[in-house]
Amino acid sequence: MFFFNKHHHIKTLLILTITLGIALCAATGCGTAKQFASGAGPDSTQVFSPGGNYTSMRIPALVLSKKGTLLAFCEGRIGTASDWADMDLLMRRSLDGGKTWGPNVVIAAKKSGEPTSNATPIVDKDGTIHLLYQRDYARAYYTFSKDDGQSWAAPVDITYAFEAFKPEYDWKVLAPGPGHSIQLNNGRLLVPVWLSNSSKLKPRRSHAPSCIASIYSDDLGKTWKRGEIIADNTADFKNPSETMAIQLKDGSTMVNIRNVTEKRRRGLSYSKDGISNWSKPVFSEELFEPICMATIIRIPEKQGGGILFINPDSRDIGKHPRQNLTARISNDEGQSWPIKKVISSGPSGYSDVAVADDGTVYCLYETNDGKSWNYSLVLKRFKLSWVNMKGSVHAK
Repeated sequence: MFFFNKHHHIKTLLILTITLGIALCAATGCGTAKQFASGAGPDSTQVFSPGGNYTSMRIPALVLSKKGTLLAFCEGRIGTASDWADMDLLMRRSLDGGKTWGPNVVIAAKKSGEPTSNATPIVDKDGTIHLLYQRDYARAYYTFSKDDGQSWAAPVDITYAFEAFKPEYDWKVLAPGPGHSIQLNNGRLLVPVWLSNSSKLKPRRSHAPSCIASIYSDDLGKTWKRGEIIADNTADFKNPSETMAIQLKDGSTMVNIRNVTEKRRRGLSYSKDGISNWSKPVFSEELFEPICMATIIRIPEKQGGGILFINPDSRDIGKHPRQNLTARISNDEGQSWPIKKVISSGPSGYSDVAVADDGTVYCLYETNDGKSWNYSLVLKRFKLSWVNMKGSVHAK
């Protein structure tokens, strides 16, 4: 309790006001909020950090619910950062636009020798959050939440949808996504997937050779079916893998494809229904491929309805490390990408993105010290207007 007298009460009140103001800023991050509101650039919040059993936090997925809740997913890798480590599939929720986050929730717990990963969430028109993931790159599962991720239905094995590829492609490895997927205008849940017909000596310990396809549900997740193979490994389009889909304004579907072709550009393919008659992949000349998962999303109509693409654009950096996370905007349905802004110039890897109706962008991405694979996942918040600002602002 403070006591005042007429000789020093003004000075004491001033000190008290300053002290309380500093404390409030420390608690709420007011300096960061001011920067964010002013459009000066992204603010940052660390969402998943290594610690305890978890050596590395990898493979982000992010969705914004109809009620405004952010749901972030990742793999908590145990003992090692390897893709084949034991791992838990984790989730955290934010009710205040990513400023604070609830505790880690284990969505799918580890099983010895069976890594659990590739979170692929979808928010449908009614607000249900659908989630696909895989175990040991051998089986796929589906679950859903009706309450913004507070509880989840018992997972259902949907490997049967992948088994339907076997007569055409004898895969040894399967994986959905990763990262958010989409519901088409006709209600179809659409999930890009990749498959690998890997070596018999290492049946589930190799990512290549690979092909990509889609699986889909026309009954809101009750049953799943295979689509046609989009692209297989060829000399001119090598080992397509992690892919994201977006529906174009004409109703067709475009997929944006990771590949290892020497051209170092992202691949694109198109389908009228998202499941069949895919066009031969072409390269997007403006979208650099550092050989890394990337994210793409439709901007809300209230904000112009363009397309936002994010990945590490290291075309001008040495041996093209996963670095220089960059946002690009297309206003002609992905034909050109004239608007760009660096989100983070440091180490960066996989990312996923959500965009609110007010133009706030939430980007969850991998980053580390540049010397190891022990990643943390950081959320960057910024406005679309910041990306559209002229100049060469580079966020740190």
